[in-house]
Amino acid sequence: MKNIVSLIVVLFMFSSCGAQNTTTDTKIETSVLESNDRPKLVVGIVVDQMRYDYLTRFESKFGDGGFNRMINEGFNCKNNHFNYVPTYTGPGHASVYTGTTPKIHGIIGNNWYDKETKGMVYCAGDDDAQSVGTEDKAGKMSPHRMQTTTFADENRLFTQGQGKTIGISLKDRGAILPAGHTANAAYWFHGRDEGRWISSSHYMTELPEWVLNFNASTHAESYLKEWNTLYDISTYTESGVDENTFEGGFKGKEKATFPYDLKALSKDNRGYDILKATPYGNSLTADFAMAAIEAEGLGQDQITDVLAVSFSATDYVGHNFGVNSKEVQDTYLRLDKDLERLFEYLDTTVGKGEYTVFLTADHGAIDVPSYLSSLKVPAGYVNNKDRKAIFNAFLEATYGTDSIVENISNDQIFLDRNKVKELGLKLSDVQDAIAMEQLSYLNVSKVYTGTTMGSTGFYGGIEDLLQNGFNQKRSGDVILVNDTSFISYGKTGSTHGSGLNYDTHVPLLFFGKGIKHGETFNKTVIPDIAPTISALLGISFPNGATGQPLGFVID
Repeated sequence: MKNIVSLIVVLFMFSSCGAQNTTTDTKIETSVLESNDRPKLVVGIVVDQMRYDYLTRFESKFGDGGFNRMINEGFNCKNNHFNYVPTYTGPGHASVYTGTTPKIHGIIGNNWYDKETKGMVYCAGDDDAQSVGTEDKAGKMSPHRMQTTTFADENRLFTQGQGKTIGISLKDRGAILPAGHTANAAYWFHGRDEGRWISSSHYMTELPEWVLNFNASTHAESYLKEWNTLYDISTYTESGVDENTFEGGFKGKEKATFPYDLKALSKDNRGYDILKATPYGNSLTADFAMAAIEAEGLGQDQITDVLAVSFSATDYVGHNFGVNSKEVQDTYLRLDKDLERLFEYLDTTVGKGEYTVFLTADHGAIDVPSYLSSLKVPAGYVNNKDRKAIFNAFLEATYGTDSIVENISNDQIFLDRNKVKELGLKLSDVQDAIAMEQLSYLNVSKVYTGTTMGSTGFYGGIEDLLQNGFNQKRSGDVILVNDTSFISYGKTGSTHGSGLNYDTHVPLLFFGKGIKHGETFNKTVIPDIAPTISALLGISFPNGATGQPLGFVID
């Protein structure tokens, strides 16, 4: 009997030890994924075409709950720049989330010439993907051309797929590239006669019920209303006069002046697409982001989720009306209100102090050159037609044919390398000859060859920025740099793309869980953002990251 009792005691002890080990292992495994030190939700905000000085220009008109809340409660990196050229939307979004530059992640433009297919490709275009939520080809998109991971991808890998990632933007590329390859979903707005949020078969086979319900509601339609200034227009002293010759405006309205009847104007301006070029496009984006937080349960447990939101309307408004317009000022004042209600919603649903937000831009923008010129600031427009005619004449005279050049786009010249061989020429010699020819043209400031970019290391100046944007497999044979404030664009509205301060200097704000309160004038660069968030989460940096974590930001 005694032996039987002893055996029972021993078995009980082993059973207890086994149970204890199982419990401990479970806790250890869970603790890797769940930690009270990590935010429940990371919200990345990219404001398309936001110059840094918008923060300071419009500061007195902002409320306390949007931009100023981030500044007053968080950390403000005042000297934040892009460290590459070109400063376009696709490369910008990719660089923010991958922690590197086009040299590594491969998104060298919004569109670029593909050397293999001999045609233009779109940064998010994917012929193998199918549209979800529309019959239109607008959903044939994926991140397959981005060659590295984002911090959102790394969070998905770290949490064994338990941490969700969702990307949202009016623009497909603004949703797709930040969300990365492993995202649960990316949604973008398809306007025209549909006015709905759509996606791609890269993520799903059909839209979730909550998205269908949102699309079936009157959200988009409700914003087809009058756009007038949020406050009395006479108080908008931080921008130029409402009626001027430097703005584009909308078809169907003679003058680019307030107010705008969006419902009436939508007929001549691609239907619901008109919303993209008004502050209501941002409001619609905020509405959809909050719907996603609720429906997807983002930030509702201790395993970190990522929400990537890009406010794109600012870019459309800037392109149309210009940096100094009343329309741009009103758009930012209204965006400030949208940020406030988004943060208040996060306070309520995720919990104040339980989420982390960063806000930056994908590029800045130039003041309208015709406006600068009117103030005697050197600025103007590149005459591409004349430049092309002179260049073709040079090619004919030098090589007997202009077909030695396959494509000219994004300030890059692509050579037909088979033609170069056929003519018995050395590639580097042809590059050098074309570079010297282009350098003699009006408003061309600098010219560099692909051979130089691939063989010489630069550690400062515009050359360094060009090299960070140069991808040996994808970039051209000759790279052009135009004079300061000279652009290839129409005479109204603003654009971007250069390595000059008006395009590179953008905001970088952090606030929320794990973030110190403070500010710095020390230079930071866009690729620092992803490593900083990765360090905060304790996860691997994106696999191609070249930026450094900003330790002074983390509490």
